[in-house]
Amino acid sequence: MFLNFLFAAIKAGTPLLFGTTGEIMTEKTGNVNLGVEGMMFMGAFLGFYTGYHTGNLALALLAAFGIGVLAALIYAVVTVTFMANQNVAGLTLTIFGIGFAKFFGEAMIGKAGGSPKLSEEFMASIAEKPLPILGDIPVIGKLLFSHNPLVYLSVIVAILCTIYMVKTRAGLNMRAVGENPAAADATGINVTLVKYIHILLGGGICGLGGAYLSLINGGGIWNNSSVVNGQGWISVALVIFASWNPVRAIFGSLVFGAFSVLQFYVPKDIIVIPNAFYVMLPFLITTLVLIVTSMRKSKEGSQPAGCGVNYFREER
Repeated sequence: MFLNFLFAAIKAGTPLLFGTTGEIMTEKTGNVNLGVEGMMFMGAFLGFYTGYHTGNLALALLAAFGIGVLAALIYAVVTVTFMANQNVAGLTLTIFGIGFAKFFGEAMIGKAGGSPKLSEEFMASIAEKPLPILGDIPVIGKLLFSHNPLVYLSVIVAILCTIYMVKTRAGLNMRAVGENPAAADATGINVTLVKYIHILLGGGICGLGGAYLSLINGGGIWNNSSVVNGQGWISVALVIFASWNPVRAIFGSLVFGAFSVLQFYVPKDIIVIPNAFYVMLPFLITTLVLIVTSMRKSKEGSQPAGCGVNYFREER
């Protein structure tokens, strides 16, 4: 039973890993985008819509990534070019993204004459399948190598983003912009370009997290009311929990995923707790994480120094 619990926790944590990784890429350039929830909603809708009409997983993921990029572009134009307040812009993007997904989702439901359902062929393409050889390993094979393709994709994306940030020149430029954009500008780095590229990349990754929620968690049926259900907000908190490191976010997403599915694995005849408590639990832990990390004095693994502050070149 414990093995099944961990397996479910990994699946539940996957959309959080996408959202967290995407937000880390954004915040590392000095921008806080509170629109993760909205971008995930938009990715959830367009990913499902594309999968529903094409039956192609690659196109569905590409569409989800693309709409996430487009949503992030709106945020980037408003905050980087016009230097609007980042928090207000992010919150507005969340409201817009949720409204966008629900409006077009309702239209999709009306046109389909009921809740749209993905084809059996499409569902087969995202089904859980053991990897050759690795999936046959006792215990570990079931736990780590028998998931749907998007679980592996989320881990690969997180690892690649970490390598990019730490080992490449472009990644070092990104971190320099996030820490001190004026100093980065003085060395010849195009601050605006760096911000745009990574904000858009982060938005696209968040869109993939939304696609996971509608394609995998939704069981192949579109749910217009609770497809994302606060996962974007938890992802924002997970950025702090992971100390702005995508690889650490893998562990963090597993922890929060475990809290999300805990209610299905606690023996009801031994421990009697209302289901509402389990629904509240991930958000309660999120609050505690924010409180504890706000008290942390160490600079190691802390938020980029230039985060949340718009860069105006003439004030350099």
